[in-house]
Amino acid sequence: MAKPPVPEVLPCIALAGPTASGKTAAALAIARELPVEIVSVDSALVYRGLDIGTAKPDAAERAAVPHHLIDIRDPAQTYSAAEFAADARRLVGEIRARGAVPLLVGGTLLYFKALFEGLAQMPAADPLVRAALEARARVEGWPALHAELARVDASTAARLAPHDAQRIQRALEVWQLSGRPLSEWHAQAREHEVRPPALLLSLEPAQRSWLHERIAQRFEHMLRSGLLDEVRALRARPGLSPELPSMRCVGYRQAWEWLDAQERGEAPPLSELQARGIAATRQLAKRQLTWLRGMSERVVIACDAPDALDRVLQAVRASALAKGAA
Repeated sequence: MAKPPVPEVLPCIALAGPTASGKTAAALAIARELPVEIVSVDSALVYRGLDIGTAKPDAAERAAVPHHLIDIRDPAQTYSAAEFAADARRLVGEIRARGAVPLLVGGTLLYFKALFEGLAQMPAADPLVRAALEARARVEGWPALHAELARVDASTAARLAPHDAQRIQRALEVWQLSGRPLSEWHAQAREHEVRPPALLLSLEPAQRSWLHERIAQRFEHMLRSGLLDEVRALRARPGLSPELPSMRCVGYRQAWEWLDAQERGEAPPLSELQARGIAATRQLAKRQLTWLRGMSERVVIACDAPDALDRVLQAVRASALAKGAA
């Protein structure tokens, strides 16, 4: 039997990992060694005005190395995984043409999947179906819709948290519009040609408690740095609502709900917002790690190791792209 063809390799280095795993520091360390341009793989960083709650790279970090796909959308707009894949493929070619190495950095694993594996041409978003699902969720709650999803698409429901409104809504929308579960569409996409990166590094903690402590410290820092003021400014803008993908980002959703309660004179203590934000971020990190475990080609770096950055650089130096850029 003939062997299957070796998949074409996408000429880039990818650096993935859960939130708060140290991706920015690792990316900047790589940039000090190689002529790289960073392509953000983050569904929150695309939005202008979402700075504190997304831990967006600051001006000095962005001045040190070119960054792409940051601040490219207004919060009232949407940005899909398919759009990301098209933009990233274009950028990889342009960066390579400039003699630099594309370094894809982020934690939106669906974006990585769309770029490296492709996505099936599933039904486009339908505003009426979405509005109906949101109306039901206001009455029944998202856990009830999650239970409904489990009946029609058990594998998708199993990887989603009961309060993951955006993804539950999309999965039920696809089911209602096509009569096919989202997992079936994803399986169809996996049949397409795969183009893995030349090197995929994954920052994953050996001890989950290390990541949990980092998440808590970072969310506390965001609150001290003015996250609530940032969300107040966004809430004051016409056209923004908590149903938009931008406002569903972890931290922003919890802050929006806390400010809603404050307006009603029912605001709980700030410590409760802090606890909810940390819990939601930990849930996000758990989902990200689940996605990462399914990427068999990844090179795992223990991000909680004292020499984590050295390990990242050793793996990069050994890659064919690094040798070619030397």
